[in-house]
Amino acid sequence: MGMPALPLVLTLMAAVPAVQAAPAAPMVEPEFQQLLLEGDLIALEQACRDALDFGLDQRLQQLRDRLLGLHPSPESLELVLANAGALMTCHSPESAGVVLNRYSPGQGDEWRPWLLLRWQAASAALDHRQAALALRRLVKGDLAALERETLPGGNGLVQLAEHEAASGRPQAAVDVLLNGSSTGVAGARRLARAAELLAETESLEEEASQADQLLEQAIELAATEEAWSLAVELLQLQLRLQLAGGGDGARPRQRLEQLTARLDDHYGYWRRRSVGHAAVGDTSDAPAP
Repeated sequence: MGMPALPLVLTLMAAVPAVQAAPAAPMVEPEFQQLLLEGDLIALEQACRDALDFGLDQRLQQLRDRLLGLHPSPESLELVLANAGALMTCHSPESAGVVLNRYSPGQGDEWRPWLLLRWQAASAALDHRQAALALRRLVKGDLAALERETLPGGNGLVQLAEHEAASGRPQAAVDVLLNGSSTGVAGARRLARAAELLAETESLEEEASQADQLLEQAIELAATEEAWSLAVELLQLQLRLQLAGGGDGARPRQRLEQLTARLDDHYGYWRRRSVGHAAVGDTSDAPAP
């Protein structure tokens, strides 16, 4: 039976390169039934794509059932990843998780691809607790290492925090984010998300809000990078959180008004220079606000 290459299996959520022209019409029923009986993983996965393209929900379910029962006792990592990958193509991440659980990877080269696919399947199935567990196991609990992971969808540490938050564990999500060390724009966004989540757990009576302090740090990072649009977003968030916490929001409101006024002046200055010097090709930028 033909097997897809391992790197192809791992590119789960990416667009699948077109290897043949899309059929003009779905295969006839006798041919489809023959495929269910004799088709290998590659053929069954392609049939899933066709069923999705033509909106054939009944066939899609038959393909899912067939793929789930195709290899009840997989003997290799390549086989289990290919089987789970086909189920992901069939939009059945829950079944992909079942298939992955049929195989126990070794601690060497097998561990990482198995866990990555286990995370993707759990994430697609909205099983956030299992997704978070897979990410933690991927780095053996080393959150600093997870922050260095660039995974499909973004930074590993941030994704772990979002899984924890979606599991109803905002404090755990905050703890994850505060274990990060990124600076610059990425650090500002990380601290802002931690502040947003922390605000959900803080009592309204707390005088010194840790969320507010985190936002101050985030705003400072954004300003250092001259990421002014991000600074505006952060000040707007700070204003919302202060008002929600019973404050008057006077300081972030004042700073927001000052910054937006400076940005408006900056834009107007840039426009005037662009119009005035267009004839001589002068495209120099105005100084940052």
